[in-house]
Amino acid sequence: MLEPLRQGLPPLDPAAVSSAASCALPARFEAVREARQFTRRTLDQWDIGERFDDVCLVVSELVTNALRHALPADTPRNDDQGPPVRLHLMRWTARLVCAVRDPSHDSPVAGDSDDFSAESGRGLFLVDSFADSWGWHPLAGTLSGKVVWALFRLPQPGPAAPPAE
Repeated sequence: MLEPLRQGLPPLDPAAVSSAASCALPARFEAVREARQFTRRTLDQWDIGERFDDVCLVVSELVTNALRHALPADTPRNDDQGPPVRLHLMRWTARLVCAVRDPSHDSPVAGDSDDFSAESGRGLFLVDSFADSWGWHPLAGTLSGKVVWALFRLPQPGPAAPPAE
């Protein structure tokens, strides 16, 4: 079990976020594809598409974990119910946060498999490898469940080159 971790997470003051987008995801594994497509469109709109591969891998793992481990077994797997999982993308000047909200209060559990050819159990290892930092925290107030987040540092634009003479 992992302890709640907020260290490294930028303040979630909506006024400080330069761009934000979110999408609701149904309780179907096809939602992982939908999350990747949403991430691609959003990063392209924000002109940070060069980070897509790393961000997409992490988004896929976080959404897969939410669908596989955070939903009760009796969660309806059709579109009749409200989507139980939500993906949030938040951009600051120098960083991007991907956060996946799910209804479970259980902490994420890192797999302990040393078999790198295994087809499952390595999701949080991949998140840790590709994101600059990650963590989770329980939700408070009227929302129940938790948020698992990953932070990516964004390249800063360098000084403008002097005009050619």
